[in-house]
Amino acid sequence: MDPIADMLIRIKNATLVKKESVSVPYSKFKAEVASILKEKGYLSSAESKGRKNRKFLELEIAYDMDGEARFHDVKKISKPSRRVYKKVSELRPVRRGYGLAIISTSKGLRTDEAARREKIGGEILCEIW
Repeated sequence: MDPIADMLIRIKNATLVKKESVSVPYSKFKAEVASILKEKGYLSSAESKGRKNRKFLELEIAYDMDGEARFHDVKKISKPSRRVYKKVSELRPVRRGYGLAIISTSKGLRTDEAARREKIGGEILCEIW
């Protein structure tokens, strides 16, 4: 299984049933993805909890004033069976700038906007809107 896809689908399913928070098993990579989602306003908080051998991430989902989740949908681009890499010249805005793509670059995880600004390409992990 793909652990990042599992985390994103757990968040999506939690938003569909209007849950306040969701727990996912901890990894440094998932924590970095969660921090990007928090920075962009899709999550209100992301904390690691638990003991050393049983850590998990507690993710609180961000909702608008009318109760609609900011996280609507996700599309996994790179999968374990098929990796997708793009040059900086091939990176385009997601949903005309209303979404974001998470890209694994040589300088760490970046959003598509930050990767274009820094002029670096990489593996496109997913698109979120």
